[in-house]
Amino acid sequence: MNLETPLKQEYNITVYTENHVGLLHRICIVFSRRKINIESLNTSPSEVAGIHRFNILIFETEEVIRKLCRHLEKLTEVLKVYYHTNEDIVWQELAMYKVPTSVIAEQVSVERLLRCYGARVVVIRKDYTIFETTGQREETDKLITVLQPYGLIEFVRSARVVVIKDSEGFNHKLRQFERTAVGEES
Repeated sequence: MNLETPLKQEYNITVYTENHVGLLHRICIVFSRRKINIESLNTSPSEVAGIHRFNILIFETEEVIRKLCRHLEKLTEVLKVYYHTNEDIVWQELAMYKVPTSVIAEQVSVERLLRCYGARVVVIRKDYTIFETTGQREETDKLITVLQPYGLIEFVRSARVVVIKDSEGFNHKLRQFERTAVGEES
């Protein structure tokens, strides 16, 4: 008898919602009750006026993801929930690195390294310089390792920002729904 355990992998959950106070809390409760850790969370306005989009990254099995998405869609303010694997999306994160300005001025190799990683200067002060770069987690993590010997002061990374590859967008789906609802009323 072969009892394979389901494989956990990264899933990106996209939640389209109305913008109401306390909604983030209610969404997070759905995850915490199931003891599911959120790896990354980004919320922003969507392509549809008045509709917000949550991008949530978790590491779980597909069975758990399906149940979780069904439960999220039961929340009153939630309009639609989708989930995708990393192969189905294009994603990036923004990372910022703070290093001593003296190191940059003295070490030409640091400046060359930063250019190699596509980093650009955001702020230059007497005692520190801040660089930013975008990329996938592995890319931004490599730059941390490279900058550590030069006195990396601080590092911060944004949440994952996601665009679904094979999607016409929520705006298209919302318009289809509106046409269907109007047709049913006639």
